[in-house]
Amino acid sequence: MVLELDSLVGIIILLSTTAFLIVAIELKELVKATIALGIASALLASVFYLLDAPIAAVFELSVAAGLVTILLLSSIGMIDKAEGAK
Repeated sequence: MVLELDSLVGIIILLSTTAFLIVAIELKELVKATIALGIASALLASVFYLLDAPIAAVFELSVAAGLVTILLLSSIGMIDKAEGAK
């Protein structure tokens, strides 16, 4: 049984995506968990690209890895400022 390079790369990317998602769930610090979630979303976009779905890959990369991560980080920043004002 010989694995092709594409399937080996896909398996490595999927395992690293799973690892980053587990790290994002287990972390107690919200900023680090959000960054891990963004990295996992970027890795998932590369999986979509390897599966010949470039439109889904671009959507995942721009919306999930980009927009959602920035929105979560900015809301965490606002929460920290609100708690410091009390």
